[in-house]
Amino acid sequence: QVQLRESGGGLVQAGDSLRLSCAYSGGSFSAVDVAWFRQGPGKEREFVAAIRWNSMGTYYSDSVQGRFTISKSNMKTTSYLQMNSLKSEDTAVYYCAAKSRSISSAYRPQGPYDYWGQGTQVTVSS
Repeated sequence: QVQLRESGGGLVQAGDSLRLSCAYSGGSFSAVDVAWFRQGPGKEREFVAAIRWNSMGTYYSDSVQGRFTISKSNMKTTSYLQMNSLKSEDTAVYYCAAKSRSISSAYRPQGPYDYWGQGTQVTVSS
């Protein structure tokens, strides 16, 4: 079955950069749309970024636009979230999610998604 595993989280200082990875297995990675979500302490889970199955479209929340970059390597069956200029408010557990690719007219970056990883903790100290 499909499995997602995040890695790359850690403790960094404000202004630092971090790259998260999401390893995908159990299906055709080239046929899935991928997204990253996060859940901060005491907060609800929120959308961070999404990328289409063929990497021909990327989407970001306003809070990370210009600082985060999502990418997808079908050859490596891995999605990445490059996070630059980190802020204390970026502290959260970050989750990778995937779903079978949608036609363009039906695509919604925020989901819903069928598969989820366990999450990786990112802590930004100010």
